[in-house]
Amino acid sequence: MAQPQNTEKPDLSEPTEAQTEGEPLDPVAALAEAEAAFDAARTEMRDRLMRALADLENNRKRSEKDRREAAIYGGSKLARDMLSVYDNLNRALSVATEETRAQAQGLVDGVELTLRELLSVLDRHGVERISPQVGDAFDPHLHEAMFEAPVPNTRAGDIIQVLADGFRLHEQLLRPAQVGVSSTPG
Repeated sequence: MAQPQNTEKPDLSEPTEAQTEGEPLDPVAALAEAEAAFDAARTEMRDRLMRALADLENNRKRSEKDRREAAIYGGSKLARDMLSVYDNLNRALSVATEETRAQAQGLVDGVELTLRELLSVLDRHGVERISPQVGDAFDPHLHEAMFEAPVPNTRAGDIIQVLADGFRLHEQLLRPAQVGVSSTPG
């Protein structure tokens, strides 16, 4: 059972415990003490308010950055999944011989059109193809070395074979270009 609370207000006309022990009642000192306590409380509240405002501003900036990144990079998973479609269409075209082209020209044209349309859609959404050429310098930020071999008349670090194109979405690498790299000729 809850105890009844004392709701009586203290009588301010009676001296406090400190005043009964011999300290005289000094209204100026009491006022100065109250003013100091008020100033301390005001300073603490102002500090808390400034921290809360700073937290709000940081949250606003963070959410704005997250929103921008979601708009830019939100489709990266879908774009990465579409790269296998690009690879398969590219493989289909690479195995089409002159005989196949003569017998099934419509099919080959359809695959070429589909590949071009896929690249166009990817480009519209900020996906850029990384197509290194033989002889270009190896860049570990854009290329993945699948093998290394000594090749005469090349410098170490030159691309000697391109196995697969790479892709990036704005500044984010979706897939590095897969290349063979020359080692120092031995």
